[in-house]
Amino acid sequence: MFPVPELNFGFNDAQNYRRRENKEFFNRIFIRTDSLEKLCGHNVFFLVGEKGTGKTAYAVYISNNSYRENSGTIKDIRETEYRKFITLKEENHLQLSDYTNIWKVIIYLLISQQIKEKESNNFVDKFIKFRNLQRAIDEFYSYAFSPEIIYAINFVEDSKIAAELIAQYSLMDGQIGGEKRKSISFEEKRFQIRLLYIQNKFEEALRSLKLTKNHILFIDGVDIRASSVSYEEYLECVKGLANAVWAVNNDFFASIKDTKGRLRVVLLVRPDIFESLGLQNQNNKLRDNSVLLDWRTKYTDYRTSQIFEIADNLLKFQQDDRLEVGDSWDYYFPYDTPNVKSKQEKYSSFIYFLRYSLYRPRDIITMLNILQENFTIKGKKTDEVFSIDDFEDPDFKDKLSNYFLGEIKDQLSFYYSKDEYEHFLKFFEFLKGKHKFPYDQYLRAYSNFCEYLSDNNYKKPSFCESADTFLQFLYDLNIICYKDETYNEDFMRWCFRERNYANISPKVKKDSEYIIHYGMRKALNLGKVIF
Repeated sequence: MFPVPELNFGFNDAQNYRRRENKEFFNRIFIRTDSLEKLCGHNVFFLVGEKGTGKTAYAVYISNNSYRENSGTIKDIRETEYRKFITLKEENHLQLSDYTNIWKVIIYLLISQQIKEKESNNFVDKFIKFRNLQRAIDEFYSYAFSPEIIYAINFVEDSKIAAELIAQYSLMDGQIGGEKRKSISFEEKRFQIRLLYIQNKFEEALRSLKLTKNHILFIDGVDIRASSVSYEEYLECVKGLANAVWAVNNDFFASIKDTKGRLRVVLLVRPDIFESLGLQNQNNKLRDNSVLLDWRTKYTDYRTSQIFEIADNLLKFQQDDRLEVGDSWDYYFPYDTPNVKSKQEKYSSFIYFLRYSLYRPRDIITMLNILQENFTIKGKKTDEVFSIDDFEDPDFKDKLSNYFLGEIKDQLSFYYSKDEYEHFLKFFEFLKGKHKFPYDQYLRAYSNFCEYLSDNNYKKPSFCESADTFLQFLYDLNIICYKDETYNEDFMRWCFRERNYANISPKVKKDSEYIIHYGMRKALNLGKVIF
């Protein structure tokens, strides 16, 4: 078995696996789950999951491997793209429906380039409408089009030139009596009319194709909002994108006939953002047209769970010997987790990882990397493995807690300012070190928190406009769970464990006992009562 310092636990961010030098490693550690198979279904348009649950990893795997004859590419939306949309809105007085139409053109342009690159070499020349469209695109970009969202927006920004080029090349094969038809001018046309013309030409060209493989365009990055873009501006842009994803898939791509390959665009999105998109029949779209990533398991059967398989495989594939599932994990983590009530036939060390995580692959990988880093810092012998002392080391828990706090900060930055985040952290001081508290103690802490905001003339953030609103906010972030008591057993109700297709946004229970998550207590300075 390999020494601990020589093990490679990979990256926290799956974007790194798009790089050529990391693809083979990723292919060896990636676990093909039921969610991957569902994602290959033609009716799936949204990949929904919390931060760290593997949305990008699934998209990268399909894109790297053309899994099940699905050729994929991933495009990221960044701050510059949002700024471009805001400028377009101001210059052309756009409405939400206009945002949707802009996104349709961008999607068509990006997926057309994907088709050009991933079908056979002479594919474009076989279809006149598509060939002429590609010639117009080539001339617009001076034969240097980079298939990214930011450059695709330029096609929309300069819609007059784009429309005239498309018209020009469309007419080249439509000669009458040996003379070309007169060119079409879009000088006096409104922006929306030019956009609709471009959209229709893309649809005509794409409808004419006889594809040999499926093509999926993954759009990532909507979980991040730059501070320079207001939440309202961001949401307007993303709503337009979500509506375009639905319309393009359901109304156009699904109607294309007589072709072996199919076209699809998939939006990667967090559950809380998905809920804010305002899609019609949203619950049905979540159930029928989405994959919701779910790594839940129970302590009693975690050894057969997919999240344990990920962790074990990360160790197993690096060994020279052929090993059964769990053998590698038991070698490197040969100890039991304390206070486990369920009977375990093998070492229960992985339960410690579950207890301190949100059941996300990123959490497990982060823990492994921190443990390995501390192992090396302590100068342990190369023939040693991990012990329970390594997990209970205060330094390990400090680093892990700071990781979770960083994840929360990233999530809050989507909705709130840096100052509001700092105010949010202040609340936990009023718990006076308690990591367990009943509802009445929570109300006292909330009241003291509000008094602090008022005394310092701080505007109360919207997440704490009332005690119950703030309680739900803490629950949504998985900082707290509530305890359900029965006559013979207590149940800890975590938001991430209660979430499912029928309940995308679980609600916290009032008048209960609340418990701060194990992994976050150190960073919040909780665990020892302060008098």
